[in-house]
Amino acid sequence: MLTLILFAPLFLIFEVWQLVLSERYLGIKQIARGADPRTLGLGEVTAFFWSVGLMLYWLWMLLLLALPFGRVHGLSLLVITMIGFSLRRGIGLKRVLVVLTIEGAIRIGLLFSLCGMAWRKY
Repeated sequence: MLTLILFAPLFLIFEVWQLVLSERYLGIKQIARGADPRTLGLGEVTAFFWSVGLMLYWLWMLLLLALPFGRVHGLSLLVITMIGFSLRRGIGLKRVLVVLTIEGAIRIGLLFSLCGMAWRKY
């Protein structure tokens, strides 16, 4: 079970990738053009890997709750994700990128912390 923590760098890369995609689809250029990101559509391969990545990320966060070493980080990641999701559901398109960036920055910080703790422990 402790090897679950070793997946933290992988999900750190995934978080950065999500921020890059968010900027591409919800960025300032898109807002300036007045484009609706829902009409842009992701490529099938990108959508597949993003969906699978999100499902694995959620499963990993839930599994972290079973480890005493990663419980606080797993719970924090889940809470931040749920708060971010609920905020994004209720705000306009122009503010979604701001919420996504703050949410991603907090999750990246938690993942860096988890990586550092795992590095020191192992």
